[in-house]
Amino acid sequence: MLYELHEMQHSYFAPIRAVAQTVVSMYGHPISPLSYSPISRAIAAGSELILRTTQRYDKPAFNISTTEFQGHTVTIEEEVVMDKAFCQLRHFRKVGVKKEGPVVLIVAPLSGHYATLLRDTVRGFLQHHDVYITDWKDAKMVPLSLGEFGFDDYVKYVMEFLEHFQGKAHVVSVCQPTVPVLVAVSLMAAKSSASLPRSMVMMGGPIDARKSPTAVNIFATEHTLDWFVGHLIYPVPSKYPGYSRRVYPGFLQHTGFVAMNPGRHISSHRDFFYHLIQGNGDSVHHHKTFYDEYNAVMDLPAKYYIETISRVFQLQSLPKGELESCGQHVDPSRIKTTALLTVEGELDDISGGGQTEAAHELCTGIPKDHHLHITVPDVGHYGIFSGRRYREIIYPQLAQFIAKYD
Repeated sequence: MLYELHEMQHSYFAPIRAVAQTVVSMYGHPISPLSYSPISRAIAAGSELILRTTQRYDKPAFNISTTEFQGHTVTIEEEVVMDKAFCQLRHFRKVGVKKEGPVVLIVAPLSGHYATLLRDTVRGFLQHHDVYITDWKDAKMVPLSLGEFGFDDYVKYVMEFLEHFQGKAHVVSVCQPTVPVLVAVSLMAAKSSASLPRSMVMMGGPIDARKSPTAVNIFATEHTLDWFVGHLIYPVPSKYPGYSRRVYPGFLQHTGFVAMNPGRHISSHRDFFYHLIQGNGDSVHHHKTFYDEYNAVMDLPAKYYIETISRVFQLQSLPKGELESCGQHVDPSRIKTTALLTVEGELDDISGGGQTEAAHELCTGIPKDHHLHITVPDVGHYGIFSGRRYREIIYPQLAQFIAKYD
């Protein structure tokens, strides 16, 4: 019922958005006589703020058209290599380049935002690597006839993608997928698969959520699975292809994101209003760019979400050595030929200190000189994979590590 009420509310706002759009055109467009009245900018700014706080945000594009590679600017074309029910394996192909560099598979989080949140990560790796990414689909757009999607299905997807590269890939996992990626590689190692990745880079993920628990970890353990099912899981309304699929709706996730720091978002929107009035184009553009990405959220398959809460955050099965996945016991010590690099941010408030580094304690079969851990000072969760410090401090070390084991 809550999902239907949300859709109804959005429909009710449609006339308001239409009026606001008209007002923006009347008072904000330079060819309109009304735009030169003393209060025109304030009227246009207020109307645009109404538009941006009530509209839907579609999946953003990666918008990566070129990259610098071996001293030249080359064109990038996106292509879908594998199209699964819940995910596309997307390739950023360098046009006209025969040897694009070591293969890197970036496993993006399935945790509310789209894979485009890792745009900076992709841009960095494209400078020296042949880059692929898991581009997860919005669960409300996946017909129920295509089946359910759970934790083990995520693991199977990762294994299938790695098999595609036949042992030539380096796998990079960011945040939530560090756990299913480690599980996938562990299961492949137990079978002596020839497609094991040459290295694993794990960034800001909850390998062992018992260490330095954050507000996210505590929230997951303070509530029962029945509470999560009763309060966060709803069927998709009939207007979408995924009608009747049980999901954790994107709008609820977005509410949770905002609730973690409401003051920051209120201040940001207030500043946006004043920057519009002042004509501060750079600040307005920065605000729009950030919130176009931040406000674009997707529904998660209920089975996957609940199983992740249970296995990763409540039972902590992997670090305890108790995890079963795909009908097998998961033993990371079976990994012997894949180098391991973990990255943490000193100020990460999503995955606390030591949670990602814990992978080294589990992967005892990897030779000691094939282990490396980096803790980056003054960096929060998102700074691990985007922004200036990622580009200038973190990425160069990732590239050096991958080159060493390619």
